[in-house]
Amino acid sequence: MRLDQKNQAGAILAIDTSTASMAAAIVSGNDVLAEIQTLAERNHSVHVVTHIKDMLQNSGISDTDIEAIAVGNGPGSYTGMRIAVSVAKTLAWVWNKPLVGVSSLEALAYGAWHHSWDAEAEAIEGEHWVLPIMDARRGQVYSSCFSMTNKHWSRWMDDGVRLMKSFVDQMEQRLAAQPAGAVRIISLVGDLSLHGQEAERLQEIGASAGVTVRLQPFVQEGRWIALLGRMRLEAGLTENPHTFIPNYTQLTEAEVVWKAKQEGEAKV
Repeated sequence: MRLDQKNQAGAILAIDTSTASMAAAIVSGNDVLAEIQTLAERNHSVHVVTHIKDMLQNSGISDTDIEAIAVGNGPGSYTGMRIAVSVAKTLAWVWNKPLVGVSSLEALAYGAWHHSWDAEAEAIEGEHWVLPIMDARRGQVYSSCFSMTNKHWSRWMDDGVRLMKSFVDQMEQRLAAQPAGAVRIISLVGDLSLHGQEAERLQEIGASAGVTVRLQPFVQEGRWIALLGRMRLEAGLTENPHTFIPNYTQLTEAEVVWKAKQEGEAKV
């Protein structure tokens, strides 16, 4: 489904702060009524509510016009995720609106695919793999995998934290198992700046298999959180605003230390 497809649904307020970019949007039907993207991770908590107020004012709508709230629930920055999720949960409760959680990685992948969408290329038989990554430090990435095949979007790897090298190894193994011509394009998308060597290795692997590998830097955009949120809303996949938590995918350093201490005490 592309954003320009017919859709007469109501307005979705979308927020994501899982990365250095605060991405937010109000999308109604076919129209992006308002959208904000700021690169100031440490200031997300300071500005997110103000940005939401500005979007409502600039789009000429009020909270009563909002049908549901969609939030990027990670994975990503531990503190960042909590900001958007906390705000979304509060608004859903105060405004009495449905809340839907959206994978931040899937929104990253879906948005990047739309930006690179080529009608003639997509008409050719075969899969287009879209691999979103976010840096998770120490050579690791938050990652998952999606395919666009015959206008059908699907996931084939769960969101998780992986060594970038191991992630590329997995792609090499999966690609080797595919019939010739089954995969046409592989897009590695997101923040690629810290993982250039492995990204280039993926290109070499693709070239050997006759597959085009695109390296596509891409920053999160709120409209894709809204669109995927709409899909989940229509599927009845809503969340309880009192119990909903982000997808942390891994323990924080403080939790790792605490867990090790607890296990040590248990052995005594």
